[in-house]
Amino acid sequence: MDFAALMSKEIAKAKGSSTPPSGAEQSSKPSTKKYTRRADEEAARIAAYNAEQARIEQEREERMAQKRKHEEEETERRLDREEKKRRLAEESRKKREEEEAAKERERRKRIGLPELPPPGEKDETPGTEGEGEGAEVIGEDELTEKLRELGEPVKLFGETHKERLRRYKKLLERSQEVQKMSDGPIPTTLEPVPEVEMKIPTAVPKDEESRKFLFRQLASYFNMVLSEWELALAKRDITVKQSLQGRQAYNAMVQSRENMTPLVRKFEKSDIDDTVLEHVVEIINKAQQRRYVDANDAYLRLSIGKAAWPIGVTMVGIHERSAREKLHQGDKQAHILSDEITRKFLQSIKRCLSFAQTRWPPDDQLQIMG
Repeated sequence: MDFAALMSKEIAKAKGSSTPPSGAEQSSKPSTKKYTRRADEEAARIAAYNAEQARIEQEREERMAQKRKHEEEETERRLDREEKKRRLAEESRKKREEEEAAKERERRKRIGLPELPPPGEKDETPGTEGEGEGAEVIGEDELTEKLRELGEPVKLFGETHKERLRRYKKLLERSQEVQKMSDGPIPTTLEPVPEVEMKIPTAVPKDEESRKFLFRQLASYFNMVLSEWELALAKRDITVKQSLQGRQAYNAMVQSRENMTPLVRKFEKSDIDDTVLEHVVEIINKAQQRRYVDANDAYLRLSIGKAAWPIGVTMVGIHERSAREKLHQGDKQAHILSDEITRKFLQSIKRCLSFAQTRWPPDDQLQIMG
């Protein structure tokens, strides 16, 4: 075989292997797209999002339904427990009443007393006649319960039903004689005075009527200052109220109002030391004149006094040094702050002074406290 025939044969073989496949073979192969439309991708994304949202909503509804069912079951269990408690309490009460009635019958039988009347005839107890309408409706057991509610003895030695009923009526009348409390930051039984009559005198009066009126003036003045203080804090902006300084200012006002209450109670009972009362009157008198520096000086004299405070070495040797006796003389109010209640209402008075000089500023700038 020559070279030309060999080459022709190889070329024909190569052409036979590179012929395209038939139509059946082309249809059997999978077709892959090289490009996709953006609209199709967006539609697929929206469908997946909607399916996810529907699944989340369904899960939420299932959780809410389960929660409602749990709450309903818990409510039913709570109602069942309450009903059971009420039923047991009623049964215990009836059982206790029956035991008490049995004991009372045995006691009466033992000491020879007549039998207890039936429950419907308890109001017809002997001894209730001639006591008016109240005696006809209040029986032995009801009167016993009412006396117990008042915290009084059920029966005194040798006391009859008439005497018990009379004692109950007196106690009831006494309990109804409640003094009316005046409105204000510090409720008090002292009758408030108008602002025009609130001028505090320079000295404490001696007669009893004037002292009572002075206590009314002082209580009315402190209530007025606290009311103005509370109103000024309420008018602030919401951001100022919620800030740290705003909350501290409100807490100071509330604390002053609470600490001032024991002082007002002393005014009601006229039970306050004359030395303290004189200084308080001086403080309020100077504050009403808008002389706040002088009022602060009076407050310092009340709080720390004028007594000499020893500093350093006070005793050297056996001989008495000059002016040593002054250490144990002077104002006895030097240690008034040792009393916790007194210290608190004195501090509240000082805070009221600090607010008063901002609410009613003085004409003289030198009278502003530092």
